[in-house]
Amino acid sequence: MKNSLRDIFRLLRPRQWIKNFALYAALLFSGQLFNPNLFILTTYGFIIFCALSSSIYIINDIFDVEKDKIHPFKRFRPIAHNDVSVNVAVFLAAVLAFFAFIFSIIIDPAFFIIALVFFILHIAYSAYLKHIEIVDILTLAAGYMLRVFAGEVISNTHISAWLLLSVISISLFLAIGKRRSELTLLSHQPNQAGVLLSTRKTLSHYSDKLLDIYLSIFATSTFIAYSLFTFLENPLGLQFNFTFFPADAIGTYLQRKWLMVTIVPVAYGLMRYLQRIYEKHEGESPERVLFSDRPLLVSVVVWTILVVVLLYFLKA
Repeated sequence: MKNSLRDIFRLLRPRQWIKNFALYAALLFSGQLFNPNLFILTTYGFIIFCALSSSIYIINDIFDVEKDKIHPFKRFRPIAHNDVSVNVAVFLAAVLAFFAFIFSIIIDPAFFIIALVFFILHIAYSAYLKHIEIVDILTLAAGYMLRVFAGEVISNTHISAWLLLSVISISLFLAIGKRRSELTLLSHQPNQAGVLLSTRKTLSHYSDKLLDIYLSIFATSTFIAYSLFTFLENPLGLQFNFTFFPADAIGTYLQRKWLMVTIVPVAYGLMRYLQRIYEKHEGESPERVLFSDRPLLVSVVVWTILVVVLLYFLKA
């Protein structure tokens, strides 16, 4: 049945909502994660960005409906597959965007401005920017960074410069990984190469070696920036005393740099994600990779638990 609830729900792309958890970054690293008022406020922001994201994806599907119909995988999207009519899709996108903007301006005018920039940027990407090489990658990365900035504004907290550099680096890493996976798909679908290039013209401007260099640059910068962040960050949490060993035996370095432990799951996550791109030929959809790869998902969960414990329950 056309326009069924299941098809409409698929149209919203709920798996993509995981990207909006970036709004909690500032709250987490500022030591305010367990502040109920700020947590609720940030959750409102999360819901607003989920609505905006779904509206953007719907508009993108409307723009690309003819191209999606000839794509080997995207042809199963609700609009391209005629499971949801264009009129219903337009109405749904308009309603989601309208209520998202109304609630965002009620919460905070500055948050509304970031949400508006986020929306306009992605609409511009869907309509034009995704056809310009390099700019398409920068635009995708900007979407991740705007989510983090939105979290800062709505919670009135801040993240350090090194963590911001980490966010910028990993945003570019994920955006380039998406393009690298699409290019890999070309080489493994030779009979569909012409179709794939017609639906993503910028791929013709990238080569395997070029994207490999880009990936190497931003995987390295992510690792270095995050490592420096953990080294310079001083956890502000509950007091945890080492009663069995004197402070002199442990040393000031080890007492204050426990956050560096989280470098291990970050390094593993970067390496595992690269492995999925090159061996499994995935990465076009980061959230799909995360949910389908158990080791990668475990590394993210372990990293989250370690960060919470070290920032909130360990203070040397």
